Amino acid sequence: MEYDERLLASGSVLQKVCLEQLSEELWFPLTIREGTATVIVSKPPDPARDAAMRKILGVETLKLLIALPDDITAIIENHLDINPGFPASSSRTTLARLRNWFADYRVMLAKHRTILAKGRTGLAFMRTGISFISVSLSLFRLFGIGYLTIPEILLLGCGVVMVFDGYTWYLPARRIGRKTVSGMLTEPTFGSTILEQTGSAEGADYRRTPPIPGAQQARVRWNRLSPIQKRRFLAIDRTDMAEERSILAGFRTILAQSRTGLAFTRTGIAFIGLGIAFFRQFHTGPWTVFDGILILTGIVMTIEGFHWYLPGRHAGKYSSNGLEKAQKRASIWEFMFPPYHKHISPNDLPSPLQISGTHAPGIWGTTGLALERTLIADRRNVKARLRTVMAQSRTGLAFIRTGTSVFSVGMGLQVFFGFINIYWTCFNLTLIGIGLILMADGSYWHFPAQKIKKLFPYCYGDMEIAFPDYGKPTSDWSKVVFGHEDM
Repeated sequence: MEYDERLLASGSVLQKVCLEQLSEELWFPLTIREGTATVIVSKPPDPARDAAMRKILGVETLKLLIALPDDITAIIENHLDINPGFPASSSRTTLARLRNWFADYRVMLAKHRTILAKGRTGLAFMRTGISFISVSLSLFRLFGIGYLTIPEILLLGCGVVMVFDGYTWYLPARRIGRKTVSGMLTEPTFGSTILEQTGSAEGADYRRTPPIPGAQQARVRWNRLSPIQKRRFLAIDRTDMAEERSILAGFRTILAQSRTGLAFTRTGIAFIGLGIAFFRQFHTGPWTVFDGILILTGIVMTIEGFHWYLPGRHAGKYSSNGLEKAQKRASIWEFMFPPYHKHISPNDLPSPLQISGTHAPGIWGTTGLALERTLIADRRNVKARLRTVMAQSRTGLAFIRTGTSVFSVGMGLQVFFGFINIYWTCFNLTLIGIGLILMADGSYWHFPAQKIKKLFPYCYGDMEIAFPDYGKPTSDWSKVVFGHEDM
């Protein structure tokens, strides 16, 4: 017997054996009919081995076919759906399972980001409530009880309700923020290493295998690969792309945590500014305790939120490094459709898919679809990189907003109270300095991201939303279109 890609065993036969074990023992069951199994072996009959094979296959008679060890290995690898010399983890089924795991991980991160966005919305409620409270208390402390008391109480009540409502929205986001998002992007090798899923005490994870001997040379000689070998390489590419999208989603989640934490910081700064203004404006009395509570609460909130500043900055730094490396790597587009200025040997140049009489019907069509899926996955990765750049920009704007809040509180206190007290003046100037540093740091992240955004057409297209009506064909569904000017 010699290796032939069309030589396939039935599923009922394969259910009886472990292909990894067969690759070590060098035998392969081809068919089972009427109590007789046709088995390909690499050595002459061996009573002990033959008895074990009859027991595993559940037959009484064996029909032995002799093949070279390399041919048996190739037959087993073909049934494992792996290229010659590749580990079992490179099979398309195993890789598809790992891509599903990556997809589930991205769904979980998307849920986290949605909860964090709700938390930031809740903090906006809180800041609005603080504004209501500050106005009502300022009026009450300035004018005392009078004809404005009822509106002041209503305004105070609305502010308290908004603060409480916003805090209930923030609590789930705070719990999400405590969950660390781990994982660093590994270096894709264009099919010469494989991502493998692993299990640990913390749950499922993945790792990259060492370089596979001969894999790089096989990938370069694309024209000499069979259609199924090409599809296996393309499946490896899609898995590497899924990893990049997942890690970039993790970076965006950390950046979202940073924005949420800084929103909490801005809320705390509002408390501090309000408490200090009351404390310095009004005489010492029963209200002083309330002023101190506002200041202490604001300090706790500021510290609680500001500890997300450094993780967000690190995530922005690591994601920027990853994006820079990704931009320098050759993409599947460049491999399949290389620029004309590149001098490539005709033997190494990917060729148009051609039909041969020795190939089964549809085999090239299947390979073409696999190539199209891989090219589309590459386009999704480009968009994922753009979304990460935009997340960096939004985080930079959060730094700027936080710096503006700190700067405004310091400048407002300084302008209103002047240079009467040297200690308060130093405090105010410190706030102004911190605010300027945060604004400068945010500008460092925001403006480069805006330049990158202009290079991509995805930011300026119309968005179309369909209203599903499953009683009608999809072509009859009503749609609404939002242009770039509308958004």
